[in-house]
Amino acid sequence: KKPEMEQDTLYISAARVLLLGFGSDELLAGYGRHRTSFKVHGLSGLKNELHKDFQRLWKRNLGRDDRLISDHSREARWPFLDEQFISFVKQLPLRYICDLTQPLGIGDK
Repeated sequence: KKPEMEQDTLYISAARVLLLGFGSDELLAGYGRHRTSFKVHGLSGLKNELHKDFQRLWKRNLGRDDRLISDHSREARWPFLDEQFISFVKQLPLRYICDLTQPLGIGDK
């Protein structure tokens, strides 16, 4: 039997605004393909993969996610897509963002 805290429970939030993490993986090397690119092509390969992810970020799930959330009478906020945050992250040396020489879950976001 599951402990009481782990049982499935319906919870309805009164919150109307949701903070979402969209963009964090693309900016902070959070996908497995980033680690693979780094292993195969080194630092330049990782930089290229992060650049490609950032370029297609707007075309992928953003519109779909916004429609889905709106259908439930909620508003989405994407703090990782804030222009100032993006500018800050993009000016950081890559070694401050990730260290993919470390094991999974340690050197990545």
